[in-house]
Amino acid sequence: MREVVFVKRNKDKWLRYEKLLASKSRINSDDLTVIYLDLTDDLAYASTYYPESKLTAYLNELAGMAHRRIYKTKKTSGNAIKRFYLHDFPLMFYQYRKYLLFSFLIFLLFAAIGWFSTTQNLDFARWIMGDAYVDMTLENIKKGDPMAVYKKANEVDMFLGITINNIKVALYTFMMGIFLGLGTLYYLMRNAIMLGTFQYFFLKQGVFWESVRTIWIHGTIEISVIIVAGAAGFIMASGILMPGTYTRMYAFRQKARDGLKVMLSTIPFFIIAGFFEGFVTRHTEMPDWLAVLIIVSSLFLILYYYLFLPKKLYYKQYKKIN
Repeated sequence: MREVVFVKRNKDKWLRYEKLLASKSRINSDDLTVIYLDLTDDLAYASTYYPESKLTAYLNELAGMAHRRIYKTKKTSGNAIKRFYLHDFPLMFYQYRKYLLFSFLIFLLFAAIGWFSTTQNLDFARWIMGDAYVDMTLENIKKGDPMAVYKKANEVDMFLGITINNIKVALYTFMMGIFLGLGTLYYLMRNAIMLGTFQYFFLKQGVFWESVRTIWIHGTIEISVIIVAGAAGFIMASGILMPGTYTRMYAFRQKARDGLKVMLSTIPFFIIAGFFEGFVTRHTEMPDWLAVLIIVSSLFLILYYYLFLPKKLYYKQYKKIN
């Protein structure tokens, strides 16, 4: 698109935003968030196609004004926790949807590498999962109960242990983003390769469906929020790698704060995944339709919360101010 056409389409909107941001009157925090997201989208486009233009500098200044006002505005709510999870976070997360896609693609790539590596050498599974786990699983398969590992521990102990461990893994995945995102990449790689190896190993043993219908009862949410934690780590890293017009330290603080919000959003999902693994996954006798229903419902919940709800809230607010 030619620059003159881009300006013509958006000029009135930018001038309205500029007037709002320059005024001393209070602006609704949701409106500020949407203004900021809209301006950063326009700025990204202008930076790509008109990097040396005065328009890019103008949009950068407008986005900066919105950014500064967001963090000066205190949000109030009758129920802060409910508002955070059902409104504030999803609206904020809309701007980071590309980070989620990037994290997902990284995970998918390394899961494929784990799968392929195991096809080339089945002993790769022993190297990744350990001899003890592989031998135990082979013994369970011989006994006709390949998923017996999920039935050994007490339900409550398993629920608590798994939930705490998964939250720790997610926190490490997020915090390692401080190393320019390389630490986050490592944790995603390790978990993804393990998953790909794990699934091919069961395929090779002829119990692939049994593994899928059992493991993904809890794994759909568990793996999804590990990917979300990866996005949080990359968000924090972006503050160091791409500070824009802000100082690197200022950008890092803001992105680290947003990354932490992303992490907070995952906690209820880890609790749900831990509950499934502790109390539900062990029931391998459940009918296939019920297992599939749980898996599909879990996937829909994740997609709705991290993709559909942020988009819905953003466009609802966008229409309100435009």
